[in-house]
Amino acid sequence: MSEKTTNISELGEFGLIDHLTNKFELKNTNSLLGVGDDAAVIAISDEEVMLLSTDMLIEGIHFNLMYMPLKHLGYKAVAVNVSDICAMNGTAEQITVSLAVSSRFPLEALEELYDGIRIACENYKVDLVGGDTTSSTSGLIINISVVGRVKKEEITYRSGAKEMDLLVVTGDLGGAYIGLQVLEREKEVFKANPTIQPDLDGHDYIIERQLKPEARKDIIGFLKELEVVPTSMIDISDGLASEIIHLCKASNVGCYVYDEKIPIDAKTSMMAIDFNLDPSTCALNGGEDYELLFTIKQSDFEKIQSNPNMTVIGHITDATDGIYFIDKNGSALELEAQGWKHF
Repeated sequence: MSEKTTNISELGEFGLIDHLTNKFELKNTNSLLGVGDDAAVIAISDEEVMLLSTDMLIEGIHFNLMYMPLKHLGYKAVAVNVSDICAMNGTAEQITVSLAVSSRFPLEALEELYDGIRIACENYKVDLVGGDTTSSTSGLIINISVVGRVKKEEITYRSGAKEMDLLVVTGDLGGAYIGLQVLEREKEVFKANPTIQPDLDGHDYIIERQLKPEARKDIIGFLKELEVVPTSMIDISDGLASEIIHLCKASNVGCYVYDEKIPIDAKTSMMAIDFNLDPSTCALNGGEDYELLFTIKQSDFEKIQSNPNMTVIGHITDATDGIYFIDKNGSALELEAQGWKHF
């Protein structure tokens, strides 16, 4: 009789990573942090550390080329990696790009992809310094690794939140998910009748949130100007609820997050209602916004309160108090992650 097998969907992304890596030990003294945060941390001097992260985008899983332009895809692939460095309060400096590509892609298509990569490199001031290419039997796979740096006293981990800290989010949430719903709707219309042109008028903002997200490098600059070092931070890739839970578990704390405080753009809200979706649910579980979620000491509140890019949405509590979502009626609901699942 064969041994029992385990479906990796039972573990989920982070459970799988923990399971596969928990027997690995860091052997080099300059390896300060390996698996477990938005980026690995490597000592390079007494004052600074190197940040290293990698991310993969796979056709049919992370993007659909029926509506994702290759130039936008190249830009997005860089942005989502730079976002991981921002989530450590650092600055990205170099990337490598590796591609697996099938024969259905002509040279001109790859030139479009690299045009987007180049534009992102110029925008984020990062250098393309290497990579790899190989063939693929099905579709396109993009893997980007990013290197950044941060001063030792300014590095921010997921694990530093303390009771009474304030929970802060940048920008607005849910737009990328609603943009995806619009694109998927128009894709189905086109498949049913290719003579019908997509109806995308008035949806520029939410579609851009999906196709061309921006890493919040500007926020790192604002925080430096304001002399605020977050106590913990993570970027929002899998949905606000999921990231709050990751941050709280890493810091061994609880939190209260308030529905009425979550920033949602008016266009996002209106389109969510058109799709018979609750805007707050989209913000909590939609994902791919690539905003930053972080905590600050209460004493730093006055420094950030006038910045329109940052919104306080809750506060940190003791771990025994749990992780709760306070709805508009004042009811406390245990927060659950219902967003993107990788397996």
